Amino acid sequence: MYKSDFPLLQYTNVAWLDNAATTQKPQVVLDKMTEFYTHYNANVHRGLYTLSVQATALYESARGTVQAFIHAGAPEEIIFTSGTTAGINLLATSLGELLIKPGDEILLSPMEHHSNLVPWQLLAKRKQAKLTFFDLTSDTEIDLNTLAGKITDRVKIISLAHISNAAGTVHPIKQIIELAHKNHIPVIIDGAQSVGHVPVNVQELDCDFLVWSGHKMCGPTGTGVLYGKKRWLEQMEPWQGGGDMIKEVTLEQATWNELPYKFEAGTPNIAGVIGLAAAIEYLEKIGIKKIERVTSERYHYLLTSLQQLDFIKLHGVNKINHGIVSFTMDIAHPHDIAQILDEHNVAVRAGHHCCQPLMHIWQVPATTRASVYFYNEPEDIDKLINGLKKVYDTFRPHPESLPCKGGR
Repeated sequence: MYKSDFPLLQYTNVAWLDNAATTQKPQVVLDKMTEFYTHYNANVHRGLYTLSVQATALYESARGTVQAFIHAGAPEEIIFTSGTTAGINLLATSLGELLIKPGDEILLSPMEHHSNLVPWQLLAKRKQAKLTFFDLTSDTEIDLNTLAGKITDRVKIISLAHISNAAGTVHPIKQIIELAHKNHIPVIIDGAQSVGHVPVNVQELDCDFLVWSGHKMCGPTGTGVLYGKKRWLEQMEPWQGGGDMIKEVTLEQATWNELPYKFEAGTPNIAGVIGLAAAIEYLEKIGIKKIERVTSERYHYLLTSLQQLDFIKLHGVNKINHGIVSFTMDIAHPHDIAQILDEHNVAVRAGHHCCQPLMHIWQVPATTRASVYFYNEPEDIDKLINGLKKVYDTFRPHPESLPCKGGR
């Protein structure tokens, strides 16, 4: 139904099932970015001439679009970044410096993307702090029975994904946030797989921070957002120095610009931010609840189709997954699976998905991952299933290759 909005899906006829890695871009986003470069290209916040004023107006209008999209309380709570990874590194630096002391703990889940693990490892090492982790059930869900015992006075920051990028598990973030706030602990939500896929309201969630990437929700690569409660952002020091983030500079010292510019050093990705706003407007025109429903329908069709293949082993499937399925085959490596599927014009991801600790839990080196979005059709999943049957036919032992059991 929606494929005609996406040029690449028209030109290539690929069954694009790697949406957890990046989504395709609708024509309206491409047009909006081209329009900026051809009609308004200038730096923002710095020029008094007409083009700069126009560029600044478009850039700040995009901030308002993002604010409304996630229901943030004020535009200054919206900080533009290059993506989820940059947002988490910003927090691990600025919030970490503010809150973490030797002996403190940072609480994560053991199934986080490396971008929500490694920055905290670096902080813990720098501050002589400790990483602790939620327990998981056998179905790769956070164990609610041990949840309260993990959120102790020693924990100063909690950071976890809303939806797992490897398993598609939807974490109970509302419950975790409520328990954390009883202990006055700020909570960071990695929304890379949820924002633009399911309704996200930061006021209802009451999360302290939310980070995500534009390219995983039909926006341009190199764009992202950090939402933060104003009271936290005001206390935090900048993580990068340079132009636009300063108020006054002498040879000896500097003072900082007001929010959100304190955290936006240097020339931003202006065209990308404008494209991100166009992506949000496109998604809102369809309706986020409808996108969630259609994606859920595609996910369940994908899951049931895979479950009918007796040579496929599914990983991390539980009652609260969304959009993503990881699987393996005993007779073929995930890289081989992905390569053969590519020959049949099906794009999936193979590897550890930047979740090596989760692969250790699953006791596999890697998986093949298929991930769907609202523009996928059942035919895309049918192409995947037919391709997997080709993989199985390629690698399964054939009767003529088996050792002879009879004769002389």
